[in-house]
Amino acid sequence: MKHNWRNALINPETSLQEAIHVIDKAALQIALVIDDLGKLAGVVTDGDIRRALIRGLPLDHAVAEVMNAHPKVVSVNDSKTKMCAIMEAHTLIHLPVLDADGKVVRLETLQGLYKQPHFQNPVFLMAGGFGTRLRPLTDTCPKPLLEIGGKPILETIIENFVSSGFRNFYIAVHYLADQIKDYFGDGQRWGVQINYVEEREPLGTAGALGLLPSDLPDFPMIVMNGDILTQIDFPRLLDYHNERQGVATLCVRQYEYQIPYGVVSIDAQRITGIVEKPIQSCFSNAGVYVLNQALVKTIAKQQQIDMPLFLNQQIEAGELVSMFPVHEYWLDIGREADFLRAQGEFSKYF
Repeated sequence: MKHNWRNALINPETSLQEAIHVIDKAALQIALVIDDLGKLAGVVTDGDIRRALIRGLPLDHAVAEVMNAHPKVVSVNDSKTKMCAIMEAHTLIHLPVLDADGKVVRLETLQGLYKQPHFQNPVFLMAGGFGTRLRPLTDTCPKPLLEIGGKPILETIIENFVSSGFRNFYIAVHYLADQIKDYFGDGQRWGVQINYVEEREPLGTAGALGLLPSDLPDFPMIVMNGDILTQIDFPRLLDYHNERQGVATLCVRQYEYQIPYGVVSIDAQRITGIVEKPIQSCFSNAGVYVLNQALVKTIAKQQQIDMPLFLNQQIEAGELVSMFPVHEYWLDIGREADFLRAQGEFSKYF
């Protein structure tokens, strides 16, 4: 049975009596105490309440004086491996997950982290690019096989999917394709099935989908660039896609940049304001998608098309393309600076 952690939210003024009711109803053995801004103020368990009652506190007493105001927490960027290690080290069965502002985004449980689901959804990894911005590193080695943390980028990607319960992989190859095929083989080493889609010429970030077999199971497909390191929760991404009931879901990252000059606002020839070096914010494409099988089948064989154009066509046709904000760790290994950054960050997140 899947429990909704939001049912376990209470505020510091909640009485012990009501906290008992919330803990019982949410069936998670814990209540998360949040302030008016949604930030975690503390946690309270049935054990905390029992100890309070033993001390003689009345049931109408507020949980603020009973809760653990300094619980163990993790960031949305932390890996499942790190979460499990923290839980085991401190004998915990719950772990609140917070964003950069200290707001609760979910509650991990030890059972949930160790439970191994199995998804029939195919995963399509695009690994055929030339990696020109990483030359000379890619002169004799395809970018997906460049090693970060002692293993190829693509191996880390596949292992992340495997740990989430995915077993059916398709890899699009072109540049130095034999090296990728020789390294991963049929996937037996990882307990999965790997098939290859060979592009005779580059078909763009969506075109290679047209080379897939026509008899794939009717489950949404996750499509991902083969040069991205991320801790995206793929099962949660699938749940989101299914809930939205669109034809596609695009993962996005919030990107902020600072304009290095004062920006002038005008009305006709009159200046209405000056803002010095403002910070602009937008959503950028994270290179991870979920596509319905019916949509994948509309791509013709040998059709050259990039994913942004393909999705724009669906939007113009009135189809629903949803966006899934990515708060977890994400890094596109596009340039040498990204490659070096990933080397330094790998042990922290993977």
